[in-house]
Formats: sequence, C-alpha cells, structure tokens
Amino acid sequence: MALPLVAVVGRPNVGKSTLFNKLVGQRISIVEDTPGVTRDRIYSKCEWLGHEFMLVDTGGIEPESQDVILSQMRRQAELAITSADVTILVTDLKSGVTATDADVAAMLRKSGKPVILCVNKCDSVGDPPPEFYEFYNLGLGEPIAVSSVHGHGTGDLLDAVLENLPEQSDDMYDEDSIKVAVIGKPNVGKSSIINRLCGEERFIVSDIAGTTRDAADTYVENEHGKYLFIDTAGIRRKSKVLENVERYSVLRSYMAVDRADVAVIVIDATVGFTEQDSKVAGYAHEKGKACVVAVNKWDAIEKDTHTMDEFKKKLEVDFSFMSYVPFVFVSAKEGTRMDKLLEMVNYTAEQNAIRIPTGRLNDVLAYATARVQPPSDKGRRLKIYYMTQASTKPPTFVSFVNRADLFHFSYRRYIENQIRETFGLDATPIVMLVRERDRNDVKS
Repeated sequence: MALPLVAVVGRPNVGKSTLFNKLVGQRISIVEDTPGVTRDRIYSKCEWLGHEFMLVDTGGIEPESQDVILSQMRRQAELAITSADVTILVTDLKSGVTATDADVAAMLRKSGKPVILCVNKCDSVGDPPPEFYEFYNLGLGEPIAVSSVHGHGTGDLLDAVLENLPEQSDDMYDEDSIKVAVIGKPNVGKSSIINRLCGEERFIVSDIAGTTRDAADTYVENEHGKYLFIDTAGIRRKSKVLENVERYSVLRSYMAVDRADVAVIVIDATVGFTEQDSKVAGYAHEKGKACVVAVNKWDAIEKDTHTMDEFKKKLEVDFSFMSYVPFVFVSAKEGTRMDKLLEMVNYTAEQNAIRIPTGRLNDVLAYATARVQPPSDKGRRLKIYYMTQASTKPPTFVSFVNRADLFHFSYRRYIENQIRETFGLDATPIVMLVRERDRNDVKS
C-alpha cells in the first residue's frame, strides 16, 4: 500500500524547510532566510514510533506578480487539501496570526481532512509566551509549540500526526501480485490502458492533459496473473509545471515508481519519442526497475508491412541508454495487444527478481576470463577472484578483485554481457559492483 502523505504548508519564511529537515533527520530541503527558496516539491520518508509516512516540503507563496499572491496561496492550500492525508500548517510565533494564515486555515477547515497547527519559533524552554494563545483563533484546535531549530516540540507534533493518519492495514492483495507503475507524459493514454486491462472504467479518460491528478491503485487478477496497477498523473517538464497541483502529480508519479516492481513507460505513437520520455524512463532506470515501453495509440498510425519494424529500430536508438527494455505496440482504444503487454510485464518482473547461484556465476566468469584475458597495466593484471549475487530487483553482482582501477568499464560491460547471454537476462537492468580487498566498493 502507498504510504500516507503528510504535507507541510505555510507562508514563506516561517521555517517549513527547517522543520522538514528536523523531522526526517537529514538536511534535504534548502534552508534560507529568503522567502520562496523551496520551489520544487521535496519529499522524504519519515518514521516515528515504528510508523512510516511520506513527508512533503511544499514551499510557500511563489508570486508571479504582486497581483496574484492570494491566488497563489489559495492554490497551495487546495493542493494540500486534495493531495495530503494530513496537513501540517506551520505558523510563526514572532509574526503572530496574519491574514494569510487565517485565509489558509479557513480553507483547510472546510476540507474535512486532519489539520495540525504548528506554531514555530517557540525557542524558549517551558510554558509558551502569551502571544502563543492567539493562534487558537485560527479554529484548528490546539496549536503545538515547536522550535524547528532546536527540536523542541517535534515529538508532540509527530504524535499528533500519527493520531490523524489513516489506518495502515496490511496489503489486501496477494504478496505474489506484481506492482506495476504506469508512467509517462500527460495524455498518452495511461488511464485508458488500465481501464482496458481492468475491463471497466476505473479512471476518468479525457483528451485534456492532466485529468489524472493523483496516483491510485487498481488490483487486477486474470489468466495472466495478479497485478497491482498504479495509475499516475503525467510527468511534465518543469517549465510546464505551472500549477502547484501539477507539481504534486509529478511527485506522486515518482513515488509510484519507487514502490513498483515494473514500470510501464507509455509513449504516444502519434508523437513519437521525446526528451521528456527519456527523463521519465531514466528515472525508472536509475531506480533499477524492470521496464516495458508501451507504444500506445498504434491504431492511429498509418501502417504498412514495415512500419512497426522501422518504428522499433528508431526506439532502440532512442532507448540506447537502456538497451534491455522491450517494446509492445498497443492500442488502449481498441484493446490491441493487451495480453502481450501483460506477458511482457510478467517476463520482465521475473528477470528483475532472478537469483543466480554463486557456483554458476563463477563458471561463467571462468569461461569469460579464459575467452578474453582481463586487462593489465604496467605489468599488473586484473585478477577477478570470484563473483556473487548480492541482491535482486535489480540483479546486483559483486566481483572481488585485486585492483579495482584495472576493472575498466569496457571489461565490466563484457562480463555483464556474458551474464546476460548465459542466463537470458535480456529485459532487466543489471548492477555490477567491484570490491577490492580491504577497500570500499566501487560502483559501475
């Protein structure tokens, strides 16, 4: 199940980013006295008393002009209402209750969702000063006095968050179900694909980009297997992300990839491969996820006997940075090749989770080194003592060597290709690690 989302909102320069860093236990958000420093959405997993949730630092008002300050804050408040399970409204003891605080508090009260009022910059130990009680006027219940700099009151704040989080029941789905994140640019047909796989309308489908604002889970069980599909809002270029709610959509998409087993990267056949497609795919690749490229709207393409082969060859060049990824040409509108898409999801998930015995790995290593001698430098030759698999998802292999600097990229790629060919790993990313005796790991 998705982790609950807790949003930290408030005016600029009230200490949201400092509080965020304190709660997650590391300096992630940029902290600066200049208002509006936090521009992109920053999120991190937060744990308190054995419970985990996702904490998001939202940033304050980012006015495009002096005329739209209130509208910007209204969008920020609406963003918290629609996206978060719990909202922490951060205010400033030294500034007191402002008109902007009151405006946002009124909107949050109408949401019906839990809101925790945090009065920051209560740096003195002991009873809060008299001006603290002014914040009761916001009508959000009992305020919590916090010092984000010193950490005072953060435990009480996290206790209040846990009290208001939705109950996290164990996954209602079978453990052997494959978690699939359906990602891509807006309006490429992600929701249509899931609706077709489900056999019913689960998501609103519209030609207007950005219809899907949130990520949702849909369980599907059929003759091909058991799947948990995560439909995500489209990932746009940052220059196109003008509304705060769109920025949250990007956040949800990345969170979906983080918890998925397979990422289905949807591309619009009528548009072709774009720079943004490479960024979407690149994120899944960096996370080591099994991937399938679904070329949607294939029904809208004028075709002859060579069209698919030519299109595929072009995609192979476009996706040269992840040469292992398979392509499936589909039409969500007509339901074409949906079975093939599920078969490929199964295939890539199985490869991504494969476990190879150490003995067999070292047989491959012995054959590979005998076939192509390891590189040498100034009379010192690379010796690979043995290899073992450290983990799965993605398959990660560790080579123990005498000199890591001699294990050149080209030779690592050669060993990787030998593993791929021997064990048929043609549809999953592979991580190769090199460990020198008595030295730290060097990652390829």
